[in-house]
Amino acid sequence: MDYRSAGRSGLKLSAIALGGWINFEAKIAEDEARGIIRDAIDGGVNFFDLADVYGNGRAEEWMGRLLSEYPRHTLVISTKVFFPMSDDPNDRGLSRKHIFESIDRSLKRLGTDYLDIYYCHRHDPETPLIETIRAMNDLIRAGKVLYWGTSMWPAEQIEEAHTLCERHGLVPPQVEQPVYSMLKRDWTEQTALPLAEKYGFGLTVYSPLGLGMLTGKYDEGIPDDSRFQQESWAAERYFTEDNVRRVRALKPIADGLGLTRTQLALAWALRQPGVSSVITGATKRHQIAESLGAAGVTLSADVAAAIEQALA
Repeated sequence: MDYRSAGRSGLKLSAIALGGWINFEAKIAEDEARGIIRDAIDGGVNFFDLADVYGNGRAEEWMGRLLSEYPRHTLVISTKVFFPMSDDPNDRGLSRKHIFESIDRSLKRLGTDYLDIYYCHRHDPETPLIETIRAMNDLIRAGKVLYWGTSMWPAEQIEEAHTLCERHGLVPPQVEQPVYSMLKRDWTEQTALPLAEKYGFGLTVYSPLGLGMLTGKYDEGIPDDSRFQQESWAAERYFTEDNVRRVRALKPIADGLGLTRTQLALAWALRQPGVSSVITGATKRHQIAESLGAAGVTLSADVAAAIEQALA
């Protein structure tokens, strides 16, 4: 496993991370979930990414219970705050009240005293940015959070956050979590990566497989038991004739390298020096094993050019 710095911090993240968006919320048997985590850790994964809104807290409870079997200092655990957790008007957003109440609930569900990374899951236009930043800074001073970050924030708000932190002597966000894959790349490459270089934060990218499109499972259509069959919004976002053609064109490239298309897609995302980690999901043990096969893979310039041609 390759371990990368979270931007210009001293925190080391495994290049392959395991997330809990689609899996760790009672959607799979607990024995299978325990096996996935064990295989991930045995393969060198130390970074586990969650959010309070995943399963309305259930993903944090599941992952926390399973991760409790491992020494805390060997783990990097992140979760997020922003989305509504109830109908209460204050149980959402990035106000100081919601952040302070949410962190305690997340820590309890995860069974830990602190978070390695706490993300602001989206930008909150209804809360002054300085209020959010001061709340995160105070959580760091209290020892409940070690680093804070943003997820899917507009460029203007990312820049403003770093400017305010510099002006007021506050701890700046150390990571941004954008969506990034061969099929969804423009904003990350054109905006997020230059900002990461400018301000010294890292990118912990999610959905590097295009919600499964890049695995090749949809080459011949949508299988009955697939995610695209069960979640129409995912199919509407990624299942197009152009994407099917692109993914099929990647197969001979992956075959020539002795890789699966899953591994090729992960290695492609990791080729960017500003990417600290790619967050993968797994509902079966063979899926995390396949993802781990991308660790340490280096793509040559010729291979990168061939990929660009296939994606054109």
